[in-house]
Amino acid sequence: MNSRPMTASSLIATLALEPHIEGGFFRRTYQADHRDRIGTEGGQRFLMTSIYYLLTEESPVGQFHFNQSDILHYFHLGDAIEYNLIHADGSLQTLVMGSDVLAGQHLQLHVPGGIWKASRLLSGSNSFGLISEAVSPGFDFADMEMGNRQKLTAQYPQHRALIEKLTRDEG
Repeated sequence: MNSRPMTASSLIATLALEPHIEGGFFRRTYQADHRDRIGTEGGQRFLMTSIYYLLTEESPVGQFHFNQSDILHYFHLGDAIEYNLIHADGSLQTLVMGSDVLAGQHLQLHVPGGIWKASRLLSGSNSFGLISEAVSPGFDFADMEMGNRQKLTAQYPQHRALIEKLTRDEG
């Protein structure tokens, strides 16, 4: 039996995670390099990629960002993570990923490409939340746009408070 306590720092070290531009920590764990690449508007992409993604007390927010590809999220362990999705029509969808499925938390979450997405760690006893993401067509930073606070609040003024909480101030 493992006597080491599971902490955010032990997960970062064990899983070899690095800081992510949107917040939290990640590491690519898979890319379909044994398959032909597929053409997208942005160029050739892997058919699928996958990452670990960790939010911690020190980095509890995945800032609003926009991806071209569909993403499937899989909850692994730790505290629940809240996802806020702003659809093109301006509607807001809020879902929680976590292990308490009887309370309505999700073990899996599909986020279609073309949606603004942000995540935040909910307080709990672990001080971290670990998920995986499978992305198809495969993730490429060229297909991702970080949320600009001014642009998003102008486009979705009804969500100003949430956008201000889940974006970095661009000054």
